[in-house]
Order: sequence, then C-alpha cells, then structure tokens
Amino acid sequence: MIGGKKSILGVTRPVAVAATLFFGLGVLFWVTLEVSMDASNTETFCISCHEMSHNVYPEYRRSAHYINRTGVRATCPDCHVPRDWIHKVIRKVHATNELYHWLIGSIDTRQKFVAKRSQLAQQVWQNMRATDSRECRNCHDEAFMALADQGSMAGKMHVLSDELELTCIDCHQGIAHQLPAEFDQQLVLDELHVKIEQKGFACHQCHDDVLPVDDEQW
Repeated sequence: MIGGKKSILGVTRPVAVAATLFFGLGVLFWVTLEVSMDASNTETFCISCHEMSHNVYPEYRRSAHYINRTGVRATCPDCHVPRDWIHKVIRKVHATNELYHWLIGSIDTRQKFVAKRSQLAQQVWQNMRATDSRECRNCHDEAFMALADQGSMAGKMHVLSDELELTCIDCHQGIAHQLPAEFDQQLVLDELHVKIEQKGFACHQCHDDVLPVDDEQW
C-alpha cells in the first residue's frame, strides 16, 4: 500500500507514528505544566524576587498566619492561589501580568512599591471579594467556628455576615500585611454601618452596651 504498511488495526505506520508522537508530546506538555505550576506554587518561589522578599514578606512573618501558638501556618500560595486545578491555571495565566511588571521594574524600589501599594491592595481585595474569599475558606469555615470562644463583636459579625453580604476580606484587610497609608478605617466602618442600617438591624445586635428599644415605651 502506498504510504506505508498497515498495522494490525488497519492504520498506516506513518499515522501510527504521528499519533504516538502526538500522544507523547501531550504527556510531556502535561507533565511540564504540572511541574512548573508546583514549582511556582511555593513560598520559596513567591519570595525569590526582592520586591516580595523586602516588602510584604517581612510583614507576613510578623503576622498570625506565619507564627502562632498552634504552629499552623498559611503560606503565600495558601492565600493567593486557588487549590482547584481550573482556577489555579486561570490564576497562573493572570500571573503572567505580574511577571511583565517584574521585568519592567514597576515596583523594583521601595519608593515605587509604597506609591503603588494602595492600588495593589485594592486589586487583591477586589479579587477576593469576587471569589467570596475562597482561599480564606479553605481553612476557615464559619460552620465549624466556636463563636462563643470569639470576641463578642467578632462572633456577632460572623453570624450576620451572610445577611450583610460580607465576605472575609471586608473585615480582615491587613490580616497578613500592613495596610496602605491611604486606607481609611473610619470610612470602612461608616460604610458597614450604612449597610447594617439598610438591612434593618438594631444597634444592640452588635453592641453589648446598647440596650434594645422597648417599643411599648414609645
């Protein structure tokens, strides 16, 4: 037969060789992808550039996510990279933009980093809001929180968070890194109070020192 002998399955040898080569390249691509994602999904890789090792990493080392009484530690990827494969790949693709800015030196000095810190923080917070703080919930599940062991305000806010449409990062900015100088905590609290009022919650539901209103007295 022109083009080569037939195999047992009736496929010509060139086709069989091409299929085998294609399959081998596919396996090689998959293995390379997995190895590269695993290699870039470590704390060592995250702090391999001085932009991270000299700025946010020292702050993280002073946080409860790095050192605490139980010794349970959340590393950079635990907070910033999804665990499930599809979202992890999407995150890695988006990270190519970070590599671009590393190449052009967007924050290669402390002054540049501080100047862009607010913008960078807002981007991270917005991404976490968009995923309902998915990476936080890998370790923290409200269903298993011992609310009675938490502070009074924290316990109440965790109970009301769903009704108030709040996600973890709405209350826990700065949990692992310093807040930008432009961060206005009072503005955040004011916006939270507005949302609480819009939902019709009474003051005493959050504040222990405020007594409930007795409608019969009015």
